[in-house]
Amino acid sequence: MPVRGRPRGLRLRHASLPTLPQRRLLNQFISKGAALCPNEPAAPSLAPPAPVRFTLAIKDNIATGPASSQSPQPTTCASPFLANYHSPFEATIVAQLRARGARIVGKTNLDEFGMGSHSTNSAFGAVAQDTLASELDPLSAGGSSGGSAVAVAAGEADVALGTDTGGSVRLPAAYCGVVGFKPSYGMLSRFGVVPYANSLDTVGLLAKGVGRIRELVGGDGKETGLWAEHDSRDPTSLSDAARRRCAKGREGYGTAAPRRRSTEPGGLLKGLKFGLPLEYNIEELEPRIRDAWAKAATTLQDDFGARIVPVSLPSTRHALAAYYVIAPAEASSNLAKYDGIRYGVRDTESASDAAGGVLYAASRGKGFGDEVKRRILLGSYTLSSEAMDNYFIKAQRVRRLVRRDFNRVFALDNPLHEPETFDLTELDESIAMEDKWGPEEVDFLLCPTAPTLAPRLEDVMSQTPVDAYMNDVFTVPASLAGLPAISIPMPVAPETTGGAGAEGPATAGLQLIGQYWDDARLLAVAETVAATLNNTHPAR
Repeated sequence: MPVRGRPRGLRLRHASLPTLPQRRLLNQFISKGAALCPNEPAAPSLAPPAPVRFTLAIKDNIATGPASSQSPQPTTCASPFLANYHSPFEATIVAQLRARGARIVGKTNLDEFGMGSHSTNSAFGAVAQDTLASELDPLSAGGSSGGSAVAVAAGEADVALGTDTGGSVRLPAAYCGVVGFKPSYGMLSRFGVVPYANSLDTVGLLAKGVGRIRELVGGDGKETGLWAEHDSRDPTSLSDAARRRCAKGREGYGTAAPRRRSTEPGGLLKGLKFGLPLEYNIEELEPRIRDAWAKAATTLQDDFGARIVPVSLPSTRHALAAYYVIAPAEASSNLAKYDGIRYGVRDTESASDAAGGVLYAASRGKGFGDEVKRRILLGSYTLSSEAMDNYFIKAQRVRRLVRRDFNRVFALDNPLHEPETFDLTELDESIAMEDKWGPEEVDFLLCPTAPTLAPRLEDVMSQTPVDAYMNDVFTVPASLAGLPAISIPMPVAPETTGGAGAEGPATAGLQLIGQYWDDARLLAVAETVAATLNNTHPAR
């Protein structure tokens, strides 16, 4: 079957989806579940295994097998190459959430194979935010899990699954005003997730409030949390013994709930030490976000008894460059199997299918979008014999330094690594020695999720690829180190000079980063911080 742009069958299916009343098409879903398709016959033998407790949207690079829905949905990765691919099995995370009462409402749109920061690199078109902005001036939903973030923000799903390789859950959450959580690497199973970069890919969760995510990850007292479930089918899933070792001495696992330091609202924050990374205060940071970041830190310190201290993470300034060497290198290997023979739609009309032709050149040329091709080429080059030492090996060294930077500033040790002393003097002579060693050890890091508010889609389309990569500058370091991180909504003052932000207060993302396997405490603290900053009771 020839590949001709957007897949015909799925295009018609997508066009038939209902839109929100009096709203433009947000393009957040690629396909919808049987629960929202009443005209399709139900299969009584596939009843859900547990009473419905919440609705779930699933990013379309996570496999949903026949058991996931009465109407089996393809797993397209937003690519023409996988237009008709139906997985014979479902992802472990999908099965785990269905067992906890999830009802699947659909598969969400994304950047093709998860490669992008604005959900514009999709065979099904760009995802737009659900905002009151002009229909002719839509805003980016972020990426690559933009469809999942919009589904939650629009109230079409209580929880959404995404994947976070370098910020693909946290960035859309920041743009859309919802919560996006990336757990510690190895906590949630990746079995059934179409890989982009194996050493970075992490399944993430999005919801309107932290409470729902906290219940699922940590457990609610009645059932085991996701943190405790090892998956033998995923080689990157931590073993049961490793999970017990990592949880030892950590608050929030099993019966050890995070300790509240007073009975007052926000008492969990009293005495906690939050670090503000100096390297995250970059010139490109939008002034309104910088002001909101400073105001949030002041509120936590003055009103709730937290301590705010500056910290230095000198290697993180090199993290973005290292990420865009490592991730494409792994992607070039992972995507080699899509050739139209083993996986993917095969092009049968070009000369490559004739005798003497290059068998799968045309299929890959037509099946992959421009951004995917760009990253495959970049990754293939960095793995070549002439470039590996100068690019890939150096990027891995930077990754190690980034991890050591984080280990240096956190009060808790990383349970996967032996404590080590180190000196970064040779990395950057302009940084004082006391900053390299880190005079302060903190519980969590507090920083913006993105350097800007959600941009207009029109502006995104005119960006160069390098400009688009800059959106990941605050999210990539935690991904390189495998640390848990969460983006929560942070109020931003309205723009006073007119324009899109002049209608009222905007929302940016405030990111909290914790030490490895400190996920339970991170979620508890994030829930309290979100409630205090937004003057609300914790939302579920």
